[in-house]
Amino acid sequence: MTRDIIVLTPRMPNPETLLAESDLLTDRSVVVLHDRPILAATTWLTELLRTAARTGRHLYLVTPPGTRLLLGDALEAAWQTLTGEPPAEWSTAEPVNVPWSRRQLTDLARTRARGGSPTWTVAVGASGRPAIAAVRVVRTRHGVEEHITLALGYGAGQSVPLDLLPGLAEELATGHGLATMITELRTARADLTTPAHFEPPPIPVSLTLGPDAVADLGLARARSALSGLAPAELGPAARPGLHCALGDGTDPAAWQRLKLVNEQLSGKGR
Repeated sequence: MTRDIIVLTPRMPNPETLLAESDLLTDRSVVVLHDRPILAATTWLTELLRTAARTGRHLYLVTPPGTRLLLGDALEAAWQTLTGEPPAEWSTAEPVNVPWSRRQLTDLARTRARGGSPTWTVAVGASGRPAIAAVRVVRTRHGVEEHITLALGYGAGQSVPLDLLPGLAEELATGHGLATMITELRTARADLTTPAHFEPPPIPVSLTLGPDAVADLGLARARSALSGLAPAELGPAARPGLHCALGDGTDPAAWQRLKLVNEQLSGKGR
């Protein structure tokens, strides 16, 4: 049985047309004005970047202070902090064998968002450190949201880098639009597979509220809810995030602490 294979090659935009579509063009610079919450790495923008480089120009993106670029950057930042390297591969299903690319992840999510569909992907790390993440991207009335679950495996005799969590929390809160983050520790297989029998549940280690979450709640109310946990402020004092430790991952009472905090934040503890 034979099959015809049709290869579709997209027509690349004319370089002169691309440059003309920018907001300001000089012999040395290309300026793009972007007044939106999310700056997506569209095909137009990436091609404009290449064209600017080929013509000896610098590309300048002018945005409001709160604008954020490229999906996957928060996951990459967390992966880099906790393992020393970025994710290795990603895909929308197994086998996970596509080289990690924030640009391709963004393009996929953007295409699916046009049809009103969320995007679910999985990423894995190199063999030196078992790591796997699930990323769900959804479009809401507030913009684009990423829901990330990252799991790392540590063997017997290996220390879990809990000391890196405060620094990671600050990086995500100040530079990657973090809303909330909960970190947990559990006893399980280091290779991250799940056997067909009971395993101990995870235990909360820390809680982080991003600047937007703190602003929505009010700083005084958020600090009051976390008062028994000595929360640390993250980022500028005018608009901080908050990070607090719930335990060391060995005390089940951390679940009760998290429950009380949640009740306080939701107003149920009043």
